[in-house]
Amino acid sequence: MTDARAVKEAIKDLLPTFRDRADETERLRVVPDSSIKELEETGFFRLLQPRRFDGLEADPIDFYTCVKDIAGACGSTGWVSSVLGVHPWQIALFADEAQQAVWGEDTSVRASSSYAPTGKAIQAEGGFNLSGRWSFSSGCAHASWVLLGGLVFNEEGQIVDFRTFLIPRDKYEIVDVWNVVGLAGTGSNDIVVEETFVPETFTLSMSDTGRCFGPGQEQNTGDLYKLPFHSLFTTTIATPIVGMAQGAYADHVEMQQNRVRAAYIGEKASLDPFAAVRIAKASSEIDAAWALLVQNIREEQDYVARGESIPIPLRLKVRRDQVLGTARAIGAIDSLFEASGGRALATGTSLQRAWRDAHAGRVHAANDPERALQMFGAAEFGHKVDPGMY
Repeated sequence: MTDARAVKEAIKDLLPTFRDRADETERLRVVPDSSIKELEETGFFRLLQPRRFDGLEADPIDFYTCVKDIAGACGSTGWVSSVLGVHPWQIALFADEAQQAVWGEDTSVRASSSYAPTGKAIQAEGGFNLSGRWSFSSGCAHASWVLLGGLVFNEEGQIVDFRTFLIPRDKYEIVDVWNVVGLAGTGSNDIVVEETFVPETFTLSMSDTGRCFGPGQEQNTGDLYKLPFHSLFTTTIATPIVGMAQGAYADHVEMQQNRVRAAYIGEKASLDPFAAVRIAKASSEIDAAWALLVQNIREEQDYVARGESIPIPLRLKVRRDQVLGTARAIGAIDSLFEASGGRALATGTSLQRAWRDAHAGRVHAANDPERALQMFGAAEFGHKVDPGMY
């Protein structure tokens, strides 16, 4: 079996290919099958998967490092890799019956998701009757299961829970609606479920998830599966944007080394002192975003390793630095894009694609800065904070 180090090295070898395919990925509006196959062959999608299903149970920082590098080459490929790659972690929290249904016959099976509770589930004997339509299921074309959020209603029509439902491919329809200006290659289409019965063992209550519990921990006992859902999943959304900024920075520096500024009597852009200051600031913002994301996950891991509960202030700090890390990365891209000259506007250039992709990623609910920052500030003042958001 491969290990995380081998996966990271194999991913680095694929980066030029992903970069060359970035235009094709946008045109197709979905990550090419060849890219998904190559990622599968490296073992990437197994990084967070349980060992008992041929997974690596790797350090999540190794997973995020791979995502960052992939997104630096192609934003859409990085985004889809991150989203599809994190789902084995949550599936490992489901009851063993659900885990066996997903991986029992084929451990390479993947799942997409749409967690916004736009579906409706009605309590039934042994489970729930689920129906609805969900948007933005990135990478769904490459998945044979989907994780869907839904509000649970009792017979009186009252909301009694918020759950995640694990649904096989033959129980849902994919509706092609993804025509967008950024992250165009993610194939983030809609999922439609006509009323279908979902056994309780194929669901997770978000109240349990919020307290770092899942029935699958009985089989998957490693520390990896004791980390907070919101910490891992929001970092999953922030990391590709940091990667896009990293890629944009490299593209900008290379571009400026070869650029001559006609408006300034043929001055080489690399000799402009203001350009030097700008890249210094941008690189610091990107480094700071990444360093805080890593540091916070490391702190949570330390608590788990000691057998201690992760303090709420730390979990809120993860969310604080996650949204601000996204903001730092996008601010860096904006600064570099503004200083790159008219050639950066050309269709097909990496810098303009990173600019569009990063701003598209910013509108994801996980990157809503005001909500995360308000929670942190309110908790600092001693007020109660909704546990479902951290």
